[in-house]
Amino acid sequence: SVTKEIQRINAGEIERNISISGSWHAQYKDSPYIFIGNIPFDLTEGDIITIFSQYGEVLDLQLVRNKETGESKGFAFLRYEDQKSTILAVDNLNNYTLLGRTLRVDHASAETKDGEKRTGMNAAPPLLRGYYFFIFFF
Repeated sequence: SVTKEIQRINAGEIERNISISGSWHAQYKDSPYIFIGNIPFDLTEGDIITIFSQYGEVLDLQLVRNKETGESKGFAFLRYEDQKSTILAVDNLNNYTLLGRTLRVDHASAETKDGEKRTGMNAAPPLLRGYYFFIFFF
């Protein structure tokens, strides 16, 4: 299948340590975070980690929930240990249909209100309050 071929190519590029500088992914080279949207509402954090851990070690997942009901709002931010895992997840899971919903998976970066970049492997996770999010869909 096309997905398996993309996975094979991506894995080969990582093994050969091919630079991403010529790719659109390069602008996110310092961000270990991805945005996941249109998540089926009945998926748990464990379900999401299971799905996304096939592309690398997941260090953190913030599944956004309704404060009053505790129900999922259908989107999350996930942090990988290795930034290259974000490329694999974006390439392989964006537009993937899961339980009748088409996932939106993309790189995430955030800026403070003052325009300060919040990227890097040691950056705090994207926050919902006090920061503007720039999620890019192509």
